[in-house]
Amino acid sequence: MGLLSAQFGAPIPRARTLATIWVSMLSAFSKRWLKLAGKASVMTALVLGLVAFVGTNKDVALTVDNQASSVTTFGGTVAEALETADVEVSAHDEVQPALSAPVDDGTRITVHTAKEVQVELNGAERVVHTTGSTVGDMVDEMGVSEQAQLSEPATMVLASSGDYVEISTPKTVHILADGQKQSGETTATTVDQLLDESNIKLDDDDRVSVSGDAPIIDNMAVKITRVDKSAKDTVEEAIPFESVTEEDAGLYEGQREVAQAGQAGTLVKTYSLVRIDGEEVGRKLVSEEVSIKPVTQKIAVGTKERPEPKPEPEPKPEPEPSSDSGTTLPGPAGGVWQALAECESGGNWSVNTGNGYYGGLQFSQSSWMGAGGGKYAPLPHQASPSEQIATAEVLKQSGGWGHWPSCASKLGLL
Repeated sequence: MGLLSAQFGAPIPRARTLATIWVSMLSAFSKRWLKLAGKASVMTALVLGLVAFVGTNKDVALTVDNQASSVTTFGGTVAEALETADVEVSAHDEVQPALSAPVDDGTRITVHTAKEVQVELNGAERVVHTTGSTVGDMVDEMGVSEQAQLSEPATMVLASSGDYVEISTPKTVHILADGQKQSGETTATTVDQLLDESNIKLDDDDRVSVSGDAPIIDNMAVKITRVDKSAKDTVEEAIPFESVTEEDAGLYEGQREVAQAGQAGTLVKTYSLVRIDGEEVGRKLVSEEVSIKPVTQKIAVGTKERPEPKPEPEPKPEPEPSSDSGTTLPGPAGGVWQALAECESGGNWSVNTGNGYYGGLQFSQSSWMGAGGGKYAPLPHQASPSEQIATAEVLKQSGGWGHWPSCASKLGLL
């Protein structure tokens, strides 16, 4: 631009500039004055043009991003002055006065160049053009809450481009975990950050209703489901015993005796459990072990041939009771037992009513076996009347008629 180009640094006084131009012009023309004498009109025109040019020249103070300089321009607007100073501005830059405003000698022009910043706001990325010098200035321009969480300090100076800032504004969230609901505000950007912030620990099997990398949105609800697969349960089950029969030549045919009592065993089963929020929803058998083996019951079955039964002796007539004697037996031994059988079982020597008592004299199995009745038959009702009476005689020796208290009392035997 020559003498009229932009001059940065200390401004040059205008009077000095005009004098310098004037001296230079006169010096150039003085050497050729005589030759140009005939061309006075041309000289006059040049001088008038120079005066007009100098009259439109202006000195402007320019500040770009806090860097001050001066520019000499004959442009009529701020835009023309900036063009003279080779300052390019974009639509996002801040220029005071406006680009279309006129400039006068001494006008002050301020330019704040906009910076491109990559911003992630609540998980959404965008480009922000800001004329602020720091992260805090940019956040203020964006109108973001003062409670917002920033990935960079608010005082960090922004570069012309390439900066990246994450901003998370406070959002209301609701967390349901361990049977409790808690609500509040958070500046966490993801669900994982929210759970860390809330001191909620997760096991490998726990479930979260929202993915951990999901962005936090306002009024989000997050449910934690506790899944426990570590619990065990031990259960004991009875193992039934087997029963086998063995021939015994020492017993008569039809006789049966328990040679070895059976005993149930114990099976221990261990299950792994699945519990959701404390409630069992499934179990799986992982091991089983026999802690007590069952004992087999052995029943001896007689094979010895029975001897022919001896005929029973005729009963002797009962003596007539004297008037001054006490109650006497109603007849011989057989007659007493027959009378007792009539009372106990209606005289049915082979009765088995299923009430735990058998035969005419209503033996229990334990009484029958204890008095030696097993040598005749496994159960009383399987033996003959005489065998039942013979066993009853043995039983009577160890307790008298008290083994049949009710009927013995009715018959006057007690």
